[in-house]
Amino acid sequence: MSLYRLCSRRLIALLFLQVVALPAVNAAAVWPAELPQQPVEVRDAAMLQVMSADAKLEILSTGHQWAEGPVAEPGTGAVLFSDVPKNQIWRWSAATGSTLYLTPSGATGHTTSVLGEGSNGLIFNKKSELVLAQHGDRRLAVRTAQQGQQATFRTLTGQYQGKALNSPNDLIELQDGRYLFTDPPYGLKNGDQSADKQQPHNGVYQLGTDGGVSLISAVLTRPNGLAVSPDEQYLYVANSDPAAAQWWRFQRNAKGQYQDGSLWLDATAEVKQALGLPDGLKVLPNGILLATGPGGVWVINAERKVLGRINTGVAAANVALSGDRQYLYITASQYLLRIRLKV
Repeated sequence: MSLYRLCSRRLIALLFLQVVALPAVNAAAVWPAELPQQPVEVRDAAMLQVMSADAKLEILSTGHQWAEGPVAEPGTGAVLFSDVPKNQIWRWSAATGSTLYLTPSGATGHTTSVLGEGSNGLIFNKKSELVLAQHGDRRLAVRTAQQGQQATFRTLTGQYQGKALNSPNDLIELQDGRYLFTDPPYGLKNGDQSADKQQPHNGVYQLGTDGGVSLISAVLTRPNGLAVSPDEQYLYVANSDPAAAQWWRFQRNAKGQYQDGSLWLDATAEVKQALGLPDGLKVLPNGILLATGPGGVWVINAERKVLGRINTGVAAANVALSGDRQYLYITASQYLLRIRLKV
């Protein structure tokens, strides 16, 4: 997540102008110059098994301050996504276009929020409940009810060893019902130097089915997006640090716990050449990763070979697969984008 906090002043100024000029709409009338019309970059022939070389980006929604955390809504074909600084969740569907869905989304008054930022990562759990990583409230929460654009939430966790979390960023649910989540300091004013920071590290955590929280890793400086391999034997975690723009991999042991994290792929050299950092990611059933990074969305096989990239022209924050896996949704800067995949 918050690459928004890491963008240059120039980019922030550009985003501000775009927000002022472009209210959230369903599509751009004129194709923005910042988005490439030929986005697919093929580095290996295996890339063409994931998508066509001539696949196009579609603009589904624009005018957001910083779009994040997309997730497919079960059974409807719609997509929910966060606008983190605006403390909102938006919903896009082919029938209605883009509409404001929920606010406040992550700074709800549950706890003192310095920045007032909203939700970031979103998932639907196995019960089809919406689960949110709430920056402002510094917790993982489940939506329990919603009336209009306002909702009530139940806290899953907001602490580790009796101290408040930093600002939970992204989360996944395992087959056995455990949640894994990351906790960088992006939701805290001044980040690691914040007076409100209680954790000595920026952790990767497990929330057990019994409600207990355990630390998987305290090594990453800016743990961000995460995903597991199809067999759940490996956990991939993005580190969104410009000085260490990396993806790490953790192995599952015989007791089902993730350990022995090690650097898996390093993109630090490309940070100065393209906008964006390792952030959100998803894994296809064949083990291929679709991971946001410098330049857009990197397509990487399980052997760490970069097959290609979906160039987005602006910093890409996160990705989600449609329910039928025919589309990849991308939140990038002010946009919700979509590109077609090969089934």
